Parts: sequence; C-alpha cells; structure tokens
Amino acid sequence: MANYNLKINGKSHNVDVEDDTPLLWVLRDHLGMVGTKFSCGIAQCGACTVHLDGKATFSCVTPISSVGNSEVTTIEGLSEKGDHPVQKAWEEVDVAQCGYCQAGQIMTAAAFLEQNPSPSMEEIDNAMNRNICRCGTYHKIREAVALAAKSK
Repeated sequence: MANYNLKINGKSHNVDVEDDTPLLWVLRDHLGMVGTKFSCGIAQCGACTVHLDGKATFSCVTPISSVGNSEVTTIEGLSEKGDHPVQKAWEEVDVAQCGYCQAGQIMTAAAFLEQNPSPSMEEIDNAMNRNICRCGTYHKIREAVALAAKSK
C-alpha cells in the first residue's frame, strides 16, 4: 500500500491504498463521497465522472497513482449550495428521472461549458454522448446544458 495526499473539493485527504485502486473507490469507500456513482466499471457510461484539473474524467478507470497533484472535483464539490449553473438548469428543466446518471451528466456538462461557454446543439450532443442515461432523458439533458450555457 502507498500513501496518497489528494486535493479533493479544495481539501487535502490522505489515503493508504494500492497504486491501482480506482479513484472512484477511493472517493466512495475510503472518503465516503458517494455522489460519484459506480455503474459499468469500464469507462463506457459516464456515471463516475469527476473533474481532474477541470477536465471530465471517468474515475472508475483512473488509478489513484495517476492523480498526482491534480485537483479532483466531485459532484459534492461542484458548488457548495447546489447552485452551479448546470445544477440550477437541471432542476429548472426537471431532467432527473431515476437520477442515477445525473452526477456524471452534470460533471460532464460543467467541464464542457467551461471549455465551450456558447455551444451549438450539435456541440452539446457531441460533448454529452459518452454519458448514458438509462431513462432516456437525453432531450432534457440537452435542454438543460443549453440553458446553463445561456445563464453563465
């Protein structure tokens, strides 16, 4: 086991884990941050999306040894009061059905809008296409990302 000093949501956390432990399991099992979800475990669904230095990253396949000094942001750290423009748009559009994919969808959208604050609908579709919604709320997700872009 190795000791890692991680920067997560603006705070330092020390963990003793194996080098190949996925970031997802460090967050959920070792630090109790369960907003980031496990679904596929093979980087195919996006439910586990977090930000590494502002970039959307699948935490289920990111070994803790690769995190280094990167700043990790989880859904818990996106905004203190749940008032990030994407979160507000999600609520206004009433995107969630079962809600399981929502943290990953929101984290992907937030990172995307930081890079492209005025996207076209096609750009939104392309940015969000790696995140799966089993309930099929893609039209609402698209609408919420567009609304968040307008409110930024």
